[in-house]
Amino acid sequence: MTETKSPAREVMSPEDLADYLGLGRTYTYQLLMSGAIPSFKIGRLRRIRRIDVDAYLDERVRSQGCAT
Repeated sequence: MTETKSPAREVMSPEDLADYLGLGRTYTYQLLMSGAIPSFKIGRLRRIRRIDVDAYLDERVRSQGCAT
């Protein structure tokens, strides 16, 4: 049985993150390497918690004064 990729996963790959945010690969990695969005490694694979992505988005919305 194969597992399908779901955008609602709690932990995502950088590629999943880029797709979720609608960003390019290079800019996504810039966000991760700068620490703007926290990430961690499991072996050689980088992973991002969805809760950290949501916190990043919430902060961006607040800092730009957008109403939600």
